[in-house]
Amino acid sequence: MKAVESQGSRSGWGMGTAGVLWVCGAVACGPLPQEPLETSGVPEPVASASQPLPSDNGESFNGLAFNGLAFNGLAFNGLAFNGLNSAAFSSWYDLDPALADNVMKYVTACAAPAGETRTYTDGQGRVRVWSGSLGLAPDWASGRPATVTEQQLVSACLAAHVNKFGRTVPISVLGRSAHAQPIATSPEELQTFSQREGCFFGNLFTDEGVFVGHDDHLLWPHESSVRACALEPGRDGCAPITQVGPCASRCTPDPTNTYYTHCTLDGTTYAAITTRIRPQEIYTCGDGVCQFTESCGLGLDSAHCTWDCGLCVQ
Repeated sequence: MKAVESQGSRSGWGMGTAGVLWVCGAVACGPLPQEPLETSGVPEPVASASQPLPSDNGESFNGLAFNGLAFNGLAFNGLAFNGLNSAAFSSWYDLDPALADNVMKYVTACAAPAGETRTYTDGQGRVRVWSGSLGLAPDWASGRPATVTEQQLVSACLAAHVNKFGRTVPISVLGRSAHAQPIATSPEELQTFSQREGCFFGNLFTDEGVFVGHDDHLLWPHESSVRACALEPGRDGCAPITQVGPCASRCTPDPTNTYYTHCTLDGTTYAAITTRIRPQEIYTCGDGVCQFTESCGLGLDSAHCTWDCGLCVQ
């Protein structure tokens, strides 16, 4: 993918399922009634400045904090954005505007193509602008019902951008849209992001869940990474993302063996997204730097890295 300046705007999102928008905050979770897609009325103004997902030459930044995916505001069980002017959307957004703004930035970047934006005026009169990037769900982005493939690809894309530690690091996102158009990449990108990472798939629009497999060997005990959920075995805190083992055992590669097109789990086949990272995103105990993924202690593994972090002081 390549970054493109925003041109034009659309405000309608449609999903023709029987789903509802679910919200979870400090109080109990519950459904909001689904409203039909708005097809008329006065369009919202387009802001003079946009909020693009930071990207450059196919690089996508996984700055979506982990608690922004499904815990502190949005559960994707029955996700339905039936028009950004709907009462259901406004009620969800107003529960936690900062979180909702962040979630919508990634939803729009995954679903809509580069060059398009979605705008929303919140309850305080502030115009929010979210930019498209990957264009994985062209039907949904144009206001039609999301196909199952689009649901799967948006779900996989959101999971791929999760960062358990809330850190922003560049990743390379590979795959193809629901219309089978590959995400544009370059040889330079593949060379820079030479470390294969994971395959993401599932469906957050339903109760099927979301999954990750590792596309290289799992990290050794003396290794750690900010991108913990794909490569570290049995990583705690990655729920709702479930680790399912090596990608190669359940996924179909594209003809160039650059990314996976589909992955199958328990008899269900899902459209998939593949990620790659830079080698420097994997840290090693013993390199002389106490990384935030490492801890003090007596040992040579990342959880007790004497060489880098020293002995723990009582």
